[in-house]
Amino acid sequence: MSPSSLLIAGVAVLVVTLALLVALPSRFVRSRLRFSTWLLLVFVALELAITQAIGDVEVLAAVARLVFVLAVINLVIGLLVNPWREHRPSDRFPAIVQDVTLIGIFTVVATVLMREQLLTTSAVGAVVVGFALQDTLGNLFSGLAIQIEKPFRVGHWIAVGANEGQVQEITWRATKLLTKSGQFLIVPNGIISKEAILNYSEPIVPTRIFVEVGTSYTTPPNEVRSAVAEALKQCPLVLTTPAPAVLLQDFGGSALVFRIWFWIQDYALDLEARDQVRTSIWYAFRRKNIEIPWPIQLQYSRDELPLRQEGDVLAAANQLARIEIFAPLPDDERMALSRTAQEHIFAAGEAIVRQDEPGDSMYVVLSGRARVVLEPSGREVAVIERGGFFGEMSMLTGEPRTATVRAIDDVRALEIPAERFRTIALERPDLIEHITGVMSARRIELDSARAMAATLVKVPARETLFARIQRFLRLP
Repeated sequence: MSPSSLLIAGVAVLVVTLALLVALPSRFVRSRLRFSTWLLLVFVALELAITQAIGDVEVLAAVARLVFVLAVINLVIGLLVNPWREHRPSDRFPAIVQDVTLIGIFTVVATVLMREQLLTTSAVGAVVVGFALQDTLGNLFSGLAIQIEKPFRVGHWIAVGANEGQVQEITWRATKLLTKSGQFLIVPNGIISKEAILNYSEPIVPTRIFVEVGTSYTTPPNEVRSAVAEALKQCPLVLTTPAPAVLLQDFGGSALVFRIWFWIQDYALDLEARDQVRTSIWYAFRRKNIEIPWPIQLQYSRDELPLRQEGDVLAAANQLARIEIFAPLPDDERMALSRTAQEHIFAAGEAIVRQDEPGDSMYVVLSGRARVVLEPSGREVAVIERGGFFGEMSMLTGEPRTATVRAIDDVRALEIPAERFRTIALERPDLIEHITGVMSARRIELDSARAMAATLVKVPARETLFARIQRFLRLP
């Protein structure tokens, strides 16, 4: 091929490259096209110098041909192996593999097909290879192994030794990780090749993590498992499938040590998920009187105070006096009811009762606020303030919960069981008639809200509310 025809071919390739540079949306492909564009401009400049007989024509011609071959090979590789509409290299041919392929094909073409330029090719090839291998050969070969074997990919969460983060980029020299603190961590590929790699994103996306908690030796393990299962229901980040597992891990020095395994969808949220689980477990254990033992390091003594002191019992009895269904009771009976009822604490956002679940107790809000919502629409029908109550229908009739009640703030609530109320009702038969009137009005309001949310008409009850209360409480 004569110099003039080679120059025409180079200009044609340059025009095509510029057109593709403008037309293609992929930033990665455009970066490779820009490299070919600069090489082609250098080639055109060298060919013009040759036509003007400027300098050593033979050397310029050899260099020009090498530059042209390099530009064309880079152009072909960039267009063939990369997606044209995505701003990233091909998964099968990452950037490092493409660069090594470019150097390999260029060396073969220059030495085999252009034998008369072997000496020049060796010199230019040494410069190219020297530039590419400016870091240690260990990092280079480790980077190639990572790209070929693919123990992890961009976007995966990995742990390498003591380092943990999300893979952002894999270069010739190092792998760039984004830590959970928001900083970039650059780990040389040579270090990665020597360390064990833990990939949280494979073989499946959901990740299994755990938290540990200790309980008193006096609490049966199955009671602990039941309380933990209830607590996990309050954690939005915990997946229900696969199911969590609660294992008795150890007989510790001062506690039974349980390890709670559970699955989350995104490992990036593992700290938030662990926080949700630990927080929910604390509240659940508090409600069920399951003790998390104090760490025992030194001998000490302290005066144990009851969870509910006399002032708390009196305050709860005063709130019962303001509730219409308990107003007819004398003060001593309200104090007795307050003393025997259980006081619970619920975390903000936690479900106190759930719609359609069985129930046989009612709650009085001692502090905080709770919202009443209808499922499955999630429509809020009421907000219960301090001194309010709910669940009375389940306590009186044993019917499933008619709505979900969820804490807005941390809520302290007094739970009054049906069996305790039955004792009062047996002593005061007139109380049932009074309660029936109050409850009928509240039931009509809730049924109206439910019908509006579900666009259904309420089916009339088959027996009166008074009769249902008598039957459930086994009253004469």
